[in-house]
Amino acid sequence: MQSKASPTKTAGAAAVPVHPAFHAGFQWRDFVVYIFFAAVLVFFAFTIGDKGFLSMANLFNITRTTSMIAVIAVAMTFVIAAGELDLSVGSTAALAALASALAMQAGYGVAGGVVAALASGLLVGAVNGFFVTVVNIPSFLVTLGMMQFVRGLDMRLTYTKPVPISDQTFTGLFGSGSLGPLPSLFVWSLAVAAIGHVVLRYTPFGRQVLATGGNRVAAQYSGVPTKRIKLYCFLISGAAGAVAGMLYSGMMQTARYSFGTGAELAAIAAVILGGTSLFGGKATIIGTFVGALLIGTINNGLIIMGLDVSEQNMVAGALIVLAVAFGRKGAMGGGR
Repeated sequence: MQSKASPTKTAGAAAVPVHPAFHAGFQWRDFVVYIFFAAVLVFFAFTIGDKGFLSMANLFNITRTTSMIAVIAVAMTFVIAAGELDLSVGSTAALAALASALAMQAGYGVAGGVVAALASGLLVGAVNGFFVTVVNIPSFLVTLGMMQFVRGLDMRLTYTKPVPISDQTFTGLFGSGSLGPLPSLFVWSLAVAAIGHVVLRYTPFGRQVLATGGNRVAAQYSGVPTKRIKLYCFLISGAAGAVAGMLYSGMMQTARYSFGTGAELAAIAAVILGGTSLFGGKATIIGTFVGALLIGTINNGLIIMGLDVSEQNMVAGALIVLAVAFGRKGAMGGGR
């Protein structure tokens, strides 16, 4: 008598047991980002371990330089899970950095700087959300235009001049400080990822985001306010861009118009590497966080190996494409 917990395949006269996980639709590709991350660590450990790659100082350096991308990528997970895209978040980070620096320079203190940064990020998110949900313009076009507009505004605010930040409280909180052995930058990224994971996985809002991205029409018939959900996702992205901008300026102790250049593309890569579907409806914050660490580890290892910028870009790009190809084959092509 055959057990229901042990399904079998028949090959000729022999019955071959099949593990229940595979019978239930186990997808090994969902774990590719973790496998690839471990493989990259092992590779660099053997090739450049003697050059300090595995030193605690360098590992903390990876977490510091990756933190801004991780924060942006967590918010980007919500946007992509809802079936949209935000290309303006990098320029929003620079706007927030400049807004906070100028507010503190004007004498409003750390609190004023934080409020100015968050207000600028939420404003960009609200504009994106309005044009996507009310005017019904595709998010790719809206955020592409906003990316250019906000970057131009960043340049115009200070005529491309950097704004120094001398407030030690601000730089300690958002950049150079630490919580025990952990750099404050890494603590910020961990906190944002933890909050994002809980919200996406365990709250009604998270379920509504996934429902909106998975099948918008069905979600609407089920009573999900899809337009409002998408607006909230863009607001989250704008707020995350603001936090990333303060982390950039806290780490560099200055604000520059060029902060966040290319950050939106790195964040999207981290999201897709982590297992989120580019077409919405499926997302994982933990995978996104590991994807961001993977990108940061690859960049750090290539620098230690002595590759110049052009070679770093080519190798990092090829590795990301390979990881996505192995991990997301078939996952990104599912129609709705």
